Amino acid sequence: MPAGRNSPDDETPRHRFYGRRVGRKLRPAQQRMIDEFLPRLSVDPDTDFSDPAALFDVPVSAVWMEIGFGAGEHLEAQARANPGIGFIGCEPYINGVASLLSRIEDAPPKNLRLHMGDARYIIDALPDGSLDRLFVLFPDPWPKTRQNKRRIFSIETLPHFARVLAPGAELRAATDEMSYAAWMLEHARAVPELTWRARAPGDWRQPPGDWVPTRYEQKALEAGSRCVYFRFTKN
Repeated sequence: MPAGRNSPDDETPRHRFYGRRVGRKLRPAQQRMIDEFLPRLSVDPDTDFSDPAALFDVPVSAVWMEIGFGAGEHLEAQARANPGIGFIGCEPYINGVASLLSRIEDAPPKNLRLHMGDARYIIDALPDGSLDRLFVLFPDPWPKTRQNKRRIFSIETLPHFARVLAPGAELRAATDEMSYAAWMLEHARAVPELTWRARAPGDWRQPPGDWVPTRYEQKALEAGSRCVYFRFTKN
């Protein structure tokens, strides 16, 4: 892949990004991790993704990816619980990445790679059928109608998600915003390659058995919000 072809720093980037990249100023220790520790785990759009399983320090039988991992609770727990699976986590918010790095610095999972940027550039770089699971958990709902076009889970992105999923692979999505839940379901069911796995209300009102709660999800539940959990399979 030519250098910079999909880079978000291009003068005319392929994907327009919405949302925060930086919050409160990083503490010196956090900045050190971003500068010194993150490069050891980092992948970017110019990484050779021809064999994603080869990105990791240990042999892996499959590759999973999380888009927008926030502070990384779910990503870290899944990586540690599944040492034979490679994980790629994408998060543009530098404070979230710093939070994850602070927890794993002493014992970083060898099956973990991170991209501090827009996940769509990594999706573009991945080969067809290269992921066995894709997580899009509690993304920014952009609830106002004029903001809906900013949603990462959309008719524009879903065909690309489907492309990188292997046959039988799973796309997991979750939200506590009911208008976004309806949007997710409507747009995912419009993609012929994806099949909704639900057979009864409990299939989407309750999380899967291997679910790892996220900080955002816990706050939503404590505030009395309902959460929904969607699972789609690549045909």
